[in-house]
Amino acid sequence: MLLFRSLIFVFFHVLTAIVFSLLGVLLWPLPFNWRYRAVSRWAVLNLWLLEKICGVSYEVEGRKNISDQASVILCKHQSSWETLALQAVFPPQVWVLKRELLWIPFFGWGLASLKPIAIDRAAGRQALNQIIEQGKKRLSAGYWVVVFPEGTRIPSGKMGRFGVGGAKLAVEAGVPITPVVHDAGKAWPRHGFIKYPGVIKLVIGPVISSQNQTAVELNQIVHQWMTDQMLVLEGQQAITPAKESARHG
Repeated sequence: MLLFRSLIFVFFHVLTAIVFSLLGVLLWPLPFNWRYRAVSRWAVLNLWLLEKICGVSYEVEGRKNISDQASVILCKHQSSWETLALQAVFPPQVWVLKRELLWIPFFGWGLASLKPIAIDRAAGRQALNQIIEQGKKRLSAGYWVVVFPEGTRIPSGKMGRFGVGGAKLAVEAGVPITPVVHDAGKAWPRHGFIKYPGVIKLVIGPVISSQNQTAVELNQIVHQWMTDQMLVLEGQQAITPAKESARHG
């Protein structure tokens, strides 16, 4: 039954992605806010489909921590679910993502219409400069910037090492960081096809000021907060690998 329900969800997930991606292309001449409002309905629709078809719902803790000021969101990356949920919970936002995602037919077109900061991870310092330069422009225009500091999806029970890009952007732009964690991996595992019924919990932490902080210090604060929160959510201490390749995300 889980396989059948997951198949139905994936069918509608892909079908709606094609429809909304084409919509994003058609709406490209319109102002970004209008385009975002229309295209981001795809995420809201798919969260609804996920609940109705697969029995996966969610609850949010800490909505009061969403400030009026656009900030950098540093979010735990455990699933594909959070890419939907962040659009449903937070104000208009852009994401830092690997540029290869824009090459995916239909899906990539929809992403491109939302003005992401698409980086080449192999570009090193150039990628970091791109995050800061484009990120500051997005923030000054009033858009939140989403960064997954672990750089890739990390399975339940583990914490990835943080790239410096998100924290560095917050310092350079003089904006705070809003940390976010969740336990979506239990219902929608990374690289997993089967969706398991349950309630995903998303926790939005208190805003962390970037004033008088270095990017390294900010990362340490956020990493510790996430580690503590994941212990509460998953009931086990998250393990961070001793060594991992550096990332800019």
